[in-house]
Amino acid sequence: MLRITIPLAEIFDEETSEFTIAEGVMLDLEHSLVSLSKWESKWEVPFISTQKTEEQTLDYIQMMVIGELPAEKDFNRLTPGNIKEIHQYIDAKMTATWFTDRQEARASREVVTAELIYYWMIALGIPFECETWHLNRLLTLIKVCNIKNAPAQKMDRAAAAAQQRALNDARRKQTGSRG
Repeated sequence: MLRITIPLAEIFDEETSEFTIAEGVMLDLEHSLVSLSKWESKWEVPFISTQKTEEQTLDYIQMMVIGELPAEKDFNRLTPGNIKEIHQYIDAKMTATWFTDRQEARASREVVTAELIYYWMIALGIPFECETWHLNRLLTLIKVCNIKNAPAQKMDRAAAAAQQRALNDARRKQTGSRG
């Protein structure tokens, strides 16, 4: 979860021709499958592979809000610093898991939508409570489940020979022999 504060601001009210003070607003945000699903149901385009307009981005930030939704005019007061912090949060890895080159899957041409992610969760037996996790963490869990469920791959000849050479070199070094 990300907590940001939209700072207080002096705003000109065109109807009354007066300046008013808009109080600061604290937002709790969660980049999750739930917020992605809400956004996709409104815009009817895939969130992950779509270049978003400013309106769509502000709308997604509203979908990320946990708890009471502030007035829409408050979202127009987000500072560039707020937006940068939100984008850093969305792009954050949110896990200590890393993958080797061998474990990296080839990029799929499949369009990833909320429904596809829900399907993966069902197929892999991931509980629906995980839909509120940070989206990148959930996608990492799905990737780990796919890797662990995949049949073991045989090592190609070159890799097996390299591994054997490394083991032999280590044994020679350990025993002090030359061969």
